[in-house]
Amino acid sequence: MIAQLDKEYLQYGKGFAFRRLASYLLFEGRPHTTRGQWVNPFINGFLRLLATLPGEVRADRPIYITGLGRSGTTILGKILSLHEDVGFLNEPKMMWAIADTKTDICGDYYPSAGRFMLEAADAHSKIKRTVNRVLARYARLVGVKRALDKYPEFIFRVDYLTQVFPDAKIVFIARNGIDAVASVARWSQTKGVQVGAHTDDWWGRGDVKWKYLCEQIIRTNPEYSDVAPLCLEEFDHINCAAMEWIVTMRQGLLEMEKRPGLIYRINYEDLVKHPVDQLVRLLQACELSISDSLLAYSKKVLYELPQKEKPVLHRPIAAMFDETMQRMGY
Repeated sequence: MIAQLDKEYLQYGKGFAFRRLASYLLFEGRPHTTRGQWVNPFINGFLRLLATLPGEVRADRPIYITGLGRSGTTILGKILSLHEDVGFLNEPKMMWAIADTKTDICGDYYPSAGRFMLEAADAHSKIKRTVNRVLARYARLVGVKRALDKYPEFIFRVDYLTQVFPDAKIVFIARNGIDAVASVARWSQTKGVQVGAHTDDWWGRGDVKWKYLCEQIIRTNPEYSDVAPLCLEEFDHINCAAMEWIVTMRQGLLEMEKRPGLIYRINYEDLVKHPVDQLVRLLQACELSISDSLLAYSKKVLYELPQKEKPVLHRPIAAMFDETMQRMGY
């Protein structure tokens, strides 16, 4: 589906469909596992134009969906995009890479120097000016008040993000590890693309994302000392996905503890079971009015799936997985 548009979504009018198409065609670059990467130079040029046009414009309270991919991040973004005040950008990583190459941990647009963790000091004035100009002008061009940016890895960059957008609303969506790990592993196995001697998949171009995760977090954080001695480079998709889920969920809990009230957590399972109640609370947390269209769409597209079997993991990873499940309330 182009721009994630489905038949149910199209029933809510051409205006919402136009916003999504404009977001997809003009602002969202094509990552390494998708077709149509030939359009990237054109999108890159357009984004750079928006960033260089004079004027000190600022994005108004942008909303960020963070967490782990394959945990409901995209469907939550689509649902929220049916709010009249919201324009949804589905992982506009090119925009961020133009402003700061360090944000590109998958090697989608820059092959090296990516960093999972970014601090407030990393967000210098040029980065802030570039991203604010692009997001503010995006909102104006598609006719909305607020930009919604789905960028899961920004749960590792909360201080950096709030330095760029002091009034940002940050959503942390969680999903139980059994289903999240199965979904990530399945996606990587089925969407991977062979390029020469290496594979481009969930773990970035030539597994660069996995390399960064190992070097920058697993092997440097004492919390993962039981896993660090393992031969991480030989992990299968399941064990890699389990480690990313563990690290991401623990980072989310840490950020919520450090900054009480800043990050709004929503569980994917609760969203599926009680979409109206969960979304009303989320809208209030994001300072958005209640939208009947948004709520109606959520009831049509959210549904429960049978839980997958528990993954078979290396012993130290299995212990950390179980502990993290408990800490997350699963």
